[in-house]
Amino acid sequence: MDSPDLWAGLPTLEEPPGEDDTAPDVWEDPIPLTGRRERPPFPAHVLPTWLGEFVAAVADETQTPVDLAGSIALAVLATAAGGRSVVHVRGNWREPTNLYTVVALPPANRKSAVFALLTNPLYEAEKQLKTAMKPVIVEAELTARLAKEAADKAAAKAASADGDKRDEMVATAVGLAQTADTLTVPAEPVLLADDSTPETVTSLMSEQGGRLSVMSAEGGIFDIIAGRYSGAPNMEVFLKGHAGDRLRVNRQTRREYIDAPALTIGLAVQPDVLREIGKVKGFEGRGLLARFLYSLPVSTVGDREIITDPVPEETTAAYTARVIDLALSLAEWTDPAVIQLSPEADAALIAYQKRIEPQLKARGGKLGHISNWAGKLAGATARMAALLHLAEHGGNGYAHPVTEATMRAAIELGDYYTAHALAVFDVMGADPVLSRARSVLEALRDNGWEDVSRRDVFTVLSRSEVPTVADLEPALALLEDHGYLRSYQPERTGKRGRPPAPRLLAHPALRQGGR
Repeated sequence: MDSPDLWAGLPTLEEPPGEDDTAPDVWEDPIPLTGRRERPPFPAHVLPTWLGEFVAAVADETQTPVDLAGSIALAVLATAAGGRSVVHVRGNWREPTNLYTVVALPPANRKSAVFALLTNPLYEAEKQLKTAMKPVIVEAELTARLAKEAADKAAAKAASADGDKRDEMVATAVGLAQTADTLTVPAEPVLLADDSTPETVTSLMSEQGGRLSVMSAEGGIFDIIAGRYSGAPNMEVFLKGHAGDRLRVNRQTRREYIDAPALTIGLAVQPDVLREIGKVKGFEGRGLLARFLYSLPVSTVGDREIITDPVPEETTAAYTARVIDLALSLAEWTDPAVIQLSPEADAALIAYQKRIEPQLKARGGKLGHISNWAGKLAGATARMAALLHLAEHGGNGYAHPVTEATMRAAIELGDYYTAHALAVFDVMGADPVLSRARSVLEALRDNGWEDVSRRDVFTVLSRSEVPTVADLEPALALLEDHGYLRSYQPERTGKRGRPPAPRLLAHPALRQGGR
């Protein structure tokens, strides 16, 4: 059963209209504007065995949709490998292996519990990285301090030296100062950040060699990007951090350069968050919403078992060991490990691209109204294929090409996220014609109109949604196609003058609902 809060207020006809024998024409049941889009369950079977078993066991113990653990698991893999590996698709086309994922579920769906189970190994890996780096940091701090002290002493001596020795001592002091300036103290390793500001994310990424992960069981990061603290949207780091585009910050207080940023985001939010982010100015236009893989699972609340089996210890141990091993094995890479596709995997991806491309057409394409999102689908699929490959082979996955089977597994994930993206963008109102048609239906219900002019319908609608009468026409045509309206030409009342404008008849069931 679909989550009611997502579809609340969506105009539907729950009862067929009664047949009126006195009516000149009989109205048939209208066709719903959009059926509740089918949202398939997360295909956990495509994951490597150790990962798929853990995801399924977590879903079973917590009695949550497998989609929740599955999408978080992909973000966990991207946290471990992102910024330290890329997938070479073909030619000059390379994709980083970071991902943006978001799962939307109503309250009481135990999102925090699932998050903790999935992300615990990342915190353990981070702890081990810090332990290993501590002596290096201590040595670097001492070396830098000694070098600075030596340079300061040499500068003091040069300042008080006599003329004959002054030039030589100044040169020595300059050399020592330059040496001291080149010595840097490595930052303490950080894999994960919470709902941080764009400035904090940028600074942390700069310190961490370009990579970072923001993981949260809340949606506060969207409020922060929208300008909760700054008063204006600040999404540059989130746009470039997904694409891997060079990021340079030049301000009076700081200068930071990241040549290949790799930001991963893994979120679990309430469905209302998706509605709200769809309204934020700039999120869609600048492509932020197009970067997320969306999951909108059916809530299990009300159908959950009370007593469940805990995740088997051996399943948890295997998951923990694999995630930690992947994170640690790639942590020291400065140039990213390059994952290659086998010819068969590339052929499968090409076939997938050929299947998607016609669907992107603005007119008639299934994905035309979300082409910004769907245009990135092939790249996201290649990223997921690389992550599944690394999950199977560990940190030395670069030594083996991605197989056709792994690419087909990633394509199945791509199809899953496509189905859910269509549902999510419906919630966000991404299709303006459909959104306007729904508003017209609400106006017809509210006013109880039987026979109405286009001008009267236009008058009661919001100008921000329907700026002109011409913008209204496609919505009216859609409603007529679906049987909610009938357009007719009134008879002339006189022989002269312009013929009367066409009018609209509303389906009787719209008036039965009352106001």
